[in-house]
Amino acid sequence: MNNFPEGMPAIAQKFETAGNITEIKPLGPGFINDTFIVKTDKSRYILQRKNHLIFPDVPGMMKNIELITEHIRKKILAEGGNPLREVLTVTVRKPETMTEAEKKDPAGHLYYKDASGNYWAMCLFIEGSVTYEKADTPELCYKGGEGIGKFQAQLSDFTTPLNETIKGFHNIRWRFRQWDEALAKDAAGRVKDLKEEIGWIEDRREEMLDFWKKVEDGTIPTRVTHNDTKISNILFDGNGDVLCVIDLDTCMSSTSLNDFGDAIRSYTNTGAEDDRNLDNVGMSMEMFEAYTRGYLSQRKGNLTESEIENLAFSARYITYEQVLRFLMDYIDGDTYYKTAYPGHNLVRTHAQYKLLCSIESQYEEMKKIVDKYAR
Repeated sequence: MNNFPEGMPAIAQKFETAGNITEIKPLGPGFINDTFIVKTDKSRYILQRKNHLIFPDVPGMMKNIELITEHIRKKILAEGGNPLREVLTVTVRKPETMTEAEKKDPAGHLYYKDASGNYWAMCLFIEGSVTYEKADTPELCYKGGEGIGKFQAQLSDFTTPLNETIKGFHNIRWRFRQWDEALAKDAAGRVKDLKEEIGWIEDRREEMLDFWKKVEDGTIPTRVTHNDTKISNILFDGNGDVLCVIDLDTCMSSTSLNDFGDAIRSYTNTGAEDDRNLDNVGMSMEMFEAYTRGYLSQRKGNLTESEIENLAFSARYITYEQVLRFLMDYIDGDTYYKTAYPGHNLVRTHAQYKLLCSIESQYEEMKKIVDKYAR
């Protein structure tokens, strides 16, 4: 065998692959996980080193993925579809490579932990699939909404509790605890220069907590959320139709509105997330309507009245949370997000705040569009 990164064949051979491994090569930039394509003489697979600093409970994360994909797989089979193409297929460990302790672990067959403490997992590569890096047309925006809507619809009757893979994700009460600690600590000595920006956060605190209370008391139901709804996490076939949603590491139990709000934040922005020219930044109503129409084409009829009523607000909620997180990281001394230059997180804060203001100014029209396609 040749053309292998050092040590990789031994790791790949821990998993149940069809055929003999002939090639292993890196795939993508690896911002969170390190990803490789494993080619055999019969098929191809995706092998990932999972970032256990971001995901401290990799076994719990992998168990989530197994539960979710098996639920979807059963539905696809019942509908006469092709589960090898329409849902992620997790590749399990070879039993002979597992210790007795791993065999007793409910998730032990789903990952391999190497001698350095790194976690590895594998899934089948879906041949002939197409991905897009950006939803830059209303047509693709519609398809993105359709993809996330389809994923949520397939899991609308999923009731098994999921492990929390990232603590407090999209939980604004948790974020406010972090925020208050950051302000009190003032680690980088920057609070004194941020009176206006801090005001942006504080002026909306109660409104955001009021939304989250509806999740906490069950007014807005808890469902399966993907939590990373960018267009590149949806696979399409050669005709442009949705195959499935991938990159399920962040799947957890929360309100499905999080996924809608996060998608609107990223799909509809007419500028960059860190745009220095704020004149570029705003929410495109054309893109909002396209995504909403696609999403509700799959979710209409199985959302509650409270979910419909708060769907548009979720775009304000998630964008606000991102303003808070960028500003909080700037206050902390830029310890979480990678920065390209001094003040990068403050630039991100201003750009996201401009987007938030644009969303707020169009909020009444957004609600009308939701009502148009949801009822």
